[in-house]
Amino acid sequence: MNNQEEINRQLEESAQVKQEMITACADSIESAAALLTSAFKDDKKVLWAGNGGSAGQAQHLSTELIGGLRDHTWKGVPSISLTVDSSFITAWANDVGFDSVFSQQVGALGAEGDIFIALSTSGNSGNVIQAAEKAQSLGMKIIVFTGKSGGKLKPMGDAVISIPSDDCQRIQEGHILAGHIMCELVEQEFTQ
Repeated sequence: MNNQEEINRQLEESAQVKQEMITACADSIESAAALLTSAFKDDKKVLWAGNGGSAGQAQHLSTELIGGLRDHTWKGVPSISLTVDSSFITAWANDVGFDSVFSQQVGALGAEGDIFIALSTSGNSGNVIQAAEKAQSLGMKIIVFTGKSGGKLKPMGDAVISIPSDDCQRIQEGHILAGHIMCELVEQEFTQ
């Protein structure tokens, strides 16, 4: 297969996953946006966590809720990516362990009625699962972004956005699209 064929194959594969998201994810995206909107109307906050590419997406999407996607004059809503505090993450991982790096932050920053957003392409990231368990114990709502199978995180979500793919790259592409839509729906509720 030459480069052009490979490029075309991947673009077509990505487009197919997005087409399948119309039926597989639209309701879940709407439910997630509704959970966030309700929480923000009650002066609650959202905490995000994920590993690797999902950590980057947690940061990206958290930023969208603070800075806005379309309307950069809006005041934003309280949104915190737990992946950005490198001093805490490295100290805790070194002294205690990486498995509880997010659950410790959820325990310190989360409160009843807040939202925890868990990003994991497999749905089986141990530290994200522990954070979701901590969020449940605090009475927080949970939004899960995962892949086709959903893994152990799937049953923990109050809203679950399962991208209809088993391919990590396609799942991450779906997460950023679904996340952008979700954030824009929230923004529209506060700027119309």
